[in-house]
Amino acid sequence: MSDPAKTDSTDQLIVTIDGPAGSGKSTVARLLAKRLNLEFLDTGAMYRGLTARALDRGIHPLDEEYAVVELARHQPMRFDWQTDPPRLYVGDIDVTDRLRDADVTGFVSPVSALAGVRQVLVEAQRRIGREHPRLVTEGRDQGSVVFPKANVKFYLDANTQVRAKRRANQLKEAGKHADLEQIRQQIVERDHRDSTRQVAPLICPEDAQHIDTSDMSLQEVVDLLARRVAERMGARV
Repeated sequence: MSDPAKTDSTDQLIVTIDGPAGSGKSTVARLLAKRLNLEFLDTGAMYRGLTARALDRGIHPLDEEYAVVELARHQPMRFDWQTDPPRLYVGDIDVTDRLRDADVTGFVSPVSALAGVRQVLVEAQRRIGREHPRLVTEGRDQGSVVFPKANVKFYLDANTQVRAKRRANQLKEAGKHADLEQIRQQIVERDHRDSTRQVAPLICPEDAQHIDTSDMSLQEVVDLLARRVAERMGARV
């Protein structure tokens, strides 16, 4: 049986973007995908979507881990690829507008650390990669675990204060309350949890290009990544 993470076909182009919370992965990945005429996968949304559904069904992620894993196994996720960015459904429920809510943000890290949850969602992401083989995918383990043989890998980072401001602005643009200091503290805590968890910890893959975006504009980051992909892939982009 072939390795589901392999990208050997000449029809495939998988670009992975990993990095910590607030590093700009989602926005950069979406714009890069549009620039390169590829599809866009926000894997962080999948963990947030599962967290939202668990909370909305009265499941406490810290006290009912088994129930969260069972929910992941029996509530399949799908993206509406006709929208930009793709809207996310867990079961039949559109959870897109819940993804950045404070309660979801507060529990997504422990949910994403559950081995059973990661097993289900990693396989789901690999399936998406097979069905959508020209893809920019972002998360925390895309280049290290989900697509270890991706064509091009990036790791985006930025200092904590910059990442907190970006996340606060993102919330404000969505019409949600944003406490900058609280967000900064949450990011520090999330960095620690994500980098020290036993299953698929946040790391920079050895073959990934590490890019510090602290002093770069969004457009500068997208331009740089697009050039790097073109340099690597040439006429295939």
